[in-house]
Amino acid sequence: MATCFHNLSDYDFDSVPSAKGMRFGIVVSEWNSNITGALLEGAIQTLTKHGANKEDITVLTVPGSFELVYGAAKMVQCGKMDAVIAIGCVIRGDTPHFDYICQGATQGLADLNAKAEIPVIYGLLTCNEMQQAKDRAGGSLGNKGDECAITAIKMVDYGRKL
Repeated sequence: MATCFHNLSDYDFDSVPSAKGMRFGIVVSEWNSNITGALLEGAIQTLTKHGANKEDITVLTVPGSFELVYGAAKMVQCGKMDAVIAIGCVIRGDTPHFDYICQGATQGLADLNAKAEIPVIYGLLTCNEMQQAKDRAGGSLGNKGDECAITAIKMVDYGRKL
């Protein structure tokens, strides 16, 4: 989580297991693509930096953040992934739509993560304004995509240890 005390892209490189041989699915929302594209780029760069082959990373898009739940569920069901990363960005507007989308997507991804045989990583930015999203997509607070990739690698490793 990004705070004024922690940058999303700061981590101990040596504490991250090798991603060699791990297969990742990334489902990305097309909505706010300037942000989700930067998050995706960060995730892919971090996965490959830790040993994942680009051929072992499958990226598919969905129209919006609410559809991340379905997209992630289908990736889990296909049985070809060791972890799925869901990337999206919702920015508060003038109506309660923000609350419904954030709540539905968050609950759906949490349920899927609890029930799936593989980890589903939550990479949904829920911001009050565009600048907050930019700060978390490679800006002053780092890149949430980096954090999601590290989490995915660590969770696959965790599952393999059991």
